[in-house]
Amino acid sequence: MFTALSEQLTGVLNRLTGRGVLSESDVTDALREIRRHLLEADVSFEVTRGFVERVRERAVGALQVKAVSPGQQVVKLVRDEIATLLGGTRSGLEFASVGPTVILLVGLQGSGKTTTAAKLARRLKLEQKAPALVAADIYRPAAAEQLRQLGQQIDVPVLGTGEQGRGKGVPALVRDALREAESARARTVIVDTAGRLQIDAEMMDELKVLKAAVPPKEVLLVVDGMTGQDAVKIARGFHEGVGLTGVILTKLDGDTRGGAALSIHGVTGVPIKYIGVGEKTEALEPFDPGRMAGRILGQGDVVALVEKAAATVDAEAAKRLEKKVLSKKGMDLQDFLVALKQMQNMGPLKQVLGLLPGIDAKALQGVSMDDKRLKHVEAIVLSMTPQERADPSVLNGQRKLRIAKGAGRPVQEVNRLLEQFQQMRKMGKFLKRM
Repeated sequence: MFTALSEQLTGVLNRLTGRGVLSESDVTDALREIRRHLLEADVSFEVTRGFVERVRERAVGALQVKAVSPGQQVVKLVRDEIATLLGGTRSGLEFASVGPTVILLVGLQGSGKTTTAAKLARRLKLEQKAPALVAADIYRPAAAEQLRQLGQQIDVPVLGTGEQGRGKGVPALVRDALREAESARARTVIVDTAGRLQIDAEMMDELKVLKAAVPPKEVLLVVDGMTGQDAVKIARGFHEGVGLTGVILTKLDGDTRGGAALSIHGVTGVPIKYIGVGEKTEALEPFDPGRMAGRILGQGDVVALVEKAAATVDAEAAKRLEKKVLSKKGMDLQDFLVALKQMQNMGPLKQVLGLLPGIDAKALQGVSMDDKRLKHVEAIVLSMTPQERADPSVLNGQRKLRIAKGAGRPVQEVNRLLEQFQQMRKMGKFLKRM
């Protein structure tokens, strides 16, 4: 996420923090570099210019304060201004006090709207908001079927079908679905509307009629974060057409340049409420400008790491594992397998490490992290007998060869895993002594 921009900005700021004294010319040179990097990342010119001017104005006064190192002051100023660009404070969803809350998802084709509808429904279900999905795309072939399959995966009801809508129109389809949702006691209704290849008058007219027919509490634009300045133009077009209350940026797990995220709020005034960080239904995160600014500057996001762990890690299994690690016998390979699965549930290794403070984009680029290796390790452990997992010392050459064949991996990988496991056991004993 923002890999290139993060690497460039942290490089500039690290040079500033390495100096004991800063002059105005040092700050000017640094801001010139930052301006260039922001423009290269596809941040709009107006937003970039305002950002640089605000930082320059505040930095001149900050250099006079001697209590804190000037470099650290400039870093804080840049972080605060990036957070302001991204919206300043976290903006969550608003819910209706009476009746189900209607959330319209709008956007162009290919932005990931239907998948995002399922992701949002899954999150709202975990928050006890009793969601239901409405398939209101009557144009794209199999759109309703795709949403229905996603709804089955997350156990959320899908109401309305594209076939029904062709006969009576989208507003009537959604009204009928809302009545059905009320009968089913759904508290939130997410409407997956139709998209187009580009913004046109026909699509906007249809959305305006739909918005008038079923007044939504939220109108969220789903936009591809990798489209750069096109995403800003799309957001502006939809905001002027139907009036947005928020944005969901998708595909931020790729090598996006970051221009869309840093420009949308500044250009439209609309907050980014969620970001998509993967293809799975659980890969949707609430967007927090301050925490995202910290990630961009390589300062990590410990809060997001804790939230991710709380949502995915089995607390009882974690307690049992802790007791086992600190016991006299120590952990065995069965415990190691449990820990491995807990780690896999938290998502791609690179994403998890990126949330740790002090690990910048450049450091992550230099580390080879293939998530398939975790699957290979799991296959090796599962190829062992219960006795072998409980007591790895019984593993001789013949047994290792059998395990390697069963897992479809070379014997060298089995040996490497056992060496790493022994190191982990030693670390557990060291922690117990401490």
